[in-house]
Amino acid sequence: LQFTEEKLGQAEKTELDAHLENLLSKAECTKLWTEKIMKQTEVLLQPNPNARIEEFVYEKLDRKAPSRMNNPELLGQYMIDAGNEFGPGTAYGNALIKCGETQKRIGAADRELIQTSAINFLTPLRNFIEGDYKTITKERKLLQNKRLDLDAAKTRLKKAKVAEARAASEQEVRITQSEFDRQAEITRLLLEGISSTHAHHLRCLNDFVEAQMTYYAQCYQYMLDLQKQLGSFPSTFLSNNNQSSTTPVQSISTPSVLASASASLPSVSNSVITSGLSELKSSSGSRKARVLYDYDAANSSELSLLADEVITVYSIPGMDSDWLMGERGNQKGKVPITYLELLN
Repeated sequence: LQFTEEKLGQAEKTELDAHLENLLSKAECTKLWTEKIMKQTEVLLQPNPNARIEEFVYEKLDRKAPSRMNNPELLGQYMIDAGNEFGPGTAYGNALIKCGETQKRIGAADRELIQTSAINFLTPLRNFIEGDYKTITKERKLLQNKRLDLDAAKTRLKKAKVAEARAASEQEVRITQSEFDRQAEITRLLLEGISSTHAHHLRCLNDFVEAQMTYYAQCYQYMLDLQKQLGSFPSTFLSNNNQSSTTPVQSISTPSVLASASASLPSVSNSVITSGLSELKSSSGSRKARVLYDYDAANSSELSLLADEVITVYSIPGMDSDWLMGERGNQKGKVPITYLELLN
């Protein structure tokens, strides 16, 4: 009745003090934005809504969700399988395997980011919504009820005509007032804890930023390593079929901040390699070549290679364009062109 009369403007209402009102609005604001940030972080970390719901259900059942490949890992697996099918000794097959391995590393870094962020950032935010804020809501509801009791007692006191009724009403007002004051104090203490919630969430935010920083640094390093490997492939095999085979491949530009990192990329330009290879193919001469990374011979006609060693290479008529003959001392065999950097 008191609540209805207040809504109709027929009854007076005890206002909460300004400090308590401020604390209440700060708590509401904190709850609203914590929920939004939490939900959007979940979307960022797991864009697939079905997978997100499945993980949530398993979490509620206290069971581990079935482990499945994430998108980068799946792409990586396809690339590796395709590369093996086309032949690891071919330029394209080899490049696919290298890319696939990098995609899988990115997938693993992705998994690590989700796990770290869930523990250090999402869980504390969820605990606030489902724990502290629920307690605040419960106590606030109690405060609302105590205030309604107090105002109903005040209304009865106003309406009391006879002395006995007035005395009883005054006693009721005193009791309801002290209960309201006590509940207001409990609510205030709880609400003042929001400041320490902010401080805690700030630490969690720093943890999240650190997890993201680690993830992006890992991804950048993986891609840099991959670009080094792909960048040293002759452009003949990297350029599209509809372009002339001597067009050098445009290397990925890196921000100036990363100039020091990109300085370590292979310095031999692709056009030099291409022209060197075509010369070598057309002449009967030999050249020195540095091996870029290890290669295990698939059969006795091939030569196994070790990264950074220097071997002699030459072409023989009718040979597959992806291969050269390699010599090391008295050992000789076919070697894949993509593993070599021709020296002047």
